[in-house]
Amino acid sequence: MSRVTVNGAVIHYSDQGPADGVPVVLVHGHPFNRSLWAPQAEALTGAGYRVITPDLRGYGESQVVPGTTLLSDFADDIAGLLDHLGLRRVVVGGVSMGGQIAMEFQRSYAPRVRALVLSDTSPLAETEEGKAFRNSLADRLLAEGMDGYADEVIDKMLAAYNVTAMPDVAARVLTMMRTTAPEGAAAALRGRAERPDYRDTLAAVQTPVLIVVGTDDAYTPVSDAEGMLALVPHATLTVIEGAGHLPGAEQPARFNAALLAFLEEQAVQAIPLPEPARAARAGRARQGPTGPGPAGPAGGRPDAHGNA
Repeated sequence: MSRVTVNGAVIHYSDQGPADGVPVVLVHGHPFNRSLWAPQAEALTGAGYRVITPDLRGYGESQVVPGTTLLSDFADDIAGLLDHLGLRRVVVGGVSMGGQIAMEFQRSYAPRVRALVLSDTSPLAETEEGKAFRNSLADRLLAEGMDGYADEVIDKMLAAYNVTAMPDVAARVLTMMRTTAPEGAAAALRGRAERPDYRDTLAAVQTPVLIVVGTDDAYTPVSDAEGMLALVPHATLTVIEGAGHLPGAEQPARFNAALLAFLEEQAVQAIPLPEPARAARAGRARQGPTGPGPAGPAGGRPDAHGNA
């Protein structure tokens, strides 16, 4: 574990694997920390990739910054971390809020992105109802702490059947949630309430994109992932059976297989797709495990617990 001060905050991070490996940055969601990606870091470093997993400001061991933390603040922190490490261009992946941070990084730092991995996330701007809910939840976390919230959402973070079937995974996820600083979580919730719409950002992406979703994700269901696929016709969609909102934790072998295949086949070269290749790939990519993708934009919906 290492740390660096970027944009006025101390950020702790892990930097694993060979220094000359293709760099992959994995961004955790709310309210977790970098250890969420432990199964992926092990698999990727074993395959020769360099894996950087930061604790976002306000989470894990990183500095708690109260107030409001915008997704752009998180993206700027990642850019500062990459500058510190001397990395110009990286694969950027994230789950849930981490996926939105990856989209914000794409929007602000597109030349630094060689590929995107978007797991169980949504590109939509927050609704007025969602803004009110996130700010209310932020107030609640500051007043009550994380324990009650963690207990309420565990069967939505994981597929409900996995909470009992995978007690070790459930315990690990609960521990991450319960030990998150309420001030950091609240600041991120207030920032996510102000998030922009990333659909135009996704539609303009020219680098490879992997979209992943658990079959039983209660927050961002398969239909949302199919909507993103329609926005990025050269993307690849993988639906992970037997998983909810955190397929990388619930079904790490399946998630890792999809991630490694994507990296090997597309992201290692990271050459922007020419127009004929994009058109040809569109027909193939839309025929994933769930059949043809829809024609319209991502459907999304405000979640009930502040996690989409």
